[in-house]
Amino acid sequence: MTTRAPISAVLLLSILYPSPVASSFSAPAGGRARMALLQAASNLPSRVDPKAQEILDRTLQALGGPAFLHFRTLTTRGRVFSIDDGATSGFVTFESEVEYPDKRRFAYGMGKKKPIVLFNNGDRAWEIDPMGLTHQLPEQVERWKITNRYSLENLLRLRIHEPGVLIQDAGTDFVDNLATRVIEIVTASHDEVKLYVNQKDFLPVRIAYTVRNARTGERQEYVDSYADYRNIQGIQTPMHITRYLDEERQAEIFRNFARYDEIYPANYFQPPTE
Repeated sequence: MTTRAPISAVLLLSILYPSPVASSFSAPAGGRARMALLQAASNLPSRVDPKAQEILDRTLQALGGPAFLHFRTLTTRGRVFSIDDGATSGFVTFESEVEYPDKRRFAYGMGKKKPIVLFNNGDRAWEIDPMGLTHQLPEQVERWKITNRYSLENLLRLRIHEPGVLIQDAGTDFVDNLATRVIEIVTASHDEVKLYVNQKDFLPVRIAYTVRNARTGERQEYVDSYADYRNIQGIQTPMHITRYLDEERQAEIFRNFARYDEIYPANYFQPPTE
């Protein structure tokens, strides 16, 4: 239960940034008009409430300060439980290598003769399964790009510094039986993000973000919960991550290994035959 109801971030954005930015909320997704409005928003200065900035500063320090801000790669291993279109895949082992901000190699079903390997490199995406090499489905690519854009690392190292962003203190709330401070963020593209941080140690507990589906035009709510932090090379690293889409659990990740700034081979984020 939120103890203080702040002014709506969308309303505040329309007050601070009058037309054409405010009018874009009624504009249809896609098209030249929307692109022009988003370009206008990206040229606006960012607005950060001082209280929100103080919370962000404490959160960045709690995560590891310069060590968190400047690492480039993250290698993790463990088990993942996923649900896709109502089908439960169960627990499988995984190995993940990420080069921030937008490169990923994710292999799951380790221990089998031919695990499935997903490659993401910017807008390009492939999959290698027992049948061979194929391109990922458009919905797979879109979902990864959205969740990657608002991941813990990219949100706090990139998104909050983008032109046109609006950031404000949204009071307090209880999440997973923890008292949290809440930061509300509206991006230049009008995605709405809420960052919940533990009121005691200021580590992120949840990131919730509402994003318009590029294919359907409908807005969808994503929620990522972070828990079981461990100090890895001076960086507080969540070893348990749970992902939800429109209130339905989609995946649960249990890491048992993490390492920062490993060096990957050239062309590591595209399939060998590409």
